Amino acid sequence: MLTGDRPRQARKDGRAGQQTHITRRVGHADLQAVPETRHALRLLLEHWGEPGRAETAELLATELITNALVHTNDEAVLTATVEVHILRVEVRDCVDRVPKPRVSGEEGTGGRGLLLVQSLADAWGVCPNGTGKVVWFELAAATP
Repeated sequence: MLTGDRPRQARKDGRAGQQTHITRRVGHADLQAVPETRHALRLLLEHWGEPGRAETAELLATELITNALVHTNDEAVLTATVEVHILRVEVRDCVDRVPKPRVSGEEGTGGRGLLLVQSLADAWGVCPNGTGKVVWFELAAATP
């Protein structure tokens, strides 16, 4: 089940206070939810940032959503807020266990997506949120 508001495009003209966002609830068993969420994020970021920044945001958002769905066996909620110069993406889930990036050479398949987030995001982190957590990242519109 995919729910949320319809994205409004971010403005390039830099007007103060201009902010847009999307919120998507991604059901654990909904196979179309992740690509539909990527598409909504792509629409939101259509006129935002330097070339390649929106694609990076899509990749990182997909990693966070996938992690939440795989490691919690429940739904996740993605919120993306875009301003003229910065994008913040948050993924909320219902498990309070804090994810950790894998160190190169470690056994297992989990945690490698967080290495991408750590490498490509300008900032990222994990915050407790009631019965779960929020994993978030930020990207500047221009590469630092």
